[in-house]
Amino acid sequence: MGKKRVLVGYGIDLDAVANHINTTIGGPPNLTNVSRGVFGATRGIERLLNLWEKKNIKCTWFTPGHTIETFPEQIAKIRDAGHEIGLHGYTHEFCSDLTTAQLEAILVKTIKIATDFCKGKPPLGFTSPSWKNHPDQIELLSKLGITYDHSFMHDDFQPYYVSTGKEEMVTTDYKKDPQEWMVPMKHAEKSDVVEIPANWTLDDWPPFQWDGARPNAHGYVDPYNVERMWKDMFSWCYSEYDTFIFPISIHPQVSGRPHILCMHERLIDWINTHEGVEWCTFAEMAEEFRTGRISGTGK
Repeated sequence: MGKKRVLVGYGIDLDAVANHINTTIGGPPNLTNVSRGVFGATRGIERLLNLWEKKNIKCTWFTPGHTIETFPEQIAKIRDAGHEIGLHGYTHEFCSDLTTAQLEAILVKTIKIATDFCKGKPPLGFTSPSWKNHPDQIELLSKLGITYDHSFMHDDFQPYYVSTGKEEMVTTDYKKDPQEWMVPMKHAEKSDVVEIPANWTLDDWPPFQWDGARPNAHGYVDPYNVERMWKDMFSWCYSEYDTFIFPISIHPQVSGRPHILCMHERLIDWINTHEGVEWCTFAEMAEEFRTGRISGTGK
């Protein structure tokens, strides 16, 4: 076993009201969900900022343009505390449902919003809302100067250069002769965009956020069960890898609740008992990989 180096960090999806506007396409917003979004942008942010200050952790806050423009005083607290602000759409729109032109227009607008809000410092990272990805997403990020993405799952605890999204795939069509669709996928070339892998099992939303319209949003899972699962994931990585990243995805309207905050504090304290742990932003993880200071899945 070699010397350990582990980069751990929180990616916080600051959806606030934006998510609940987007998910009511074609109808009026659910006012209860909107209210939960306001809670996340106010009380949730405050509680998480207090926890990060207590534990001396800097995080990445993936923030929709709608959230920055709707709650500027709250987002300023994040910026002024030295955290990273990344991109997360404008109203949490699903990239997979957009045209390439629509996605580019949203990226251009939200890059400007974030850059202006951060006093001329452009954003470096993007996470696709609900991790619903567009085939031109990575090429657009590269074109617009975004250096890393947090939306794909080719790996889990090792960073890598994500593909351009131009894989060639023939989907199964039972109406046609099997010889027409029994074809292997052709892999796309790697891009220059670093992927900090997404991971649904390291996300607080499915177990802790009740939503009757979403069958995977349970809402009532015992946090000790999730804590044990996350610890097992970390322990396995720690035994198998000399270097790895451990990116956790959370939401203020979920993790801003007292029982989830307690879980995070216990988890942080436990992770800190391991030698070689460093807490950092996702941008720092990507830069450590890009410059060769931490290993991963290369080009």
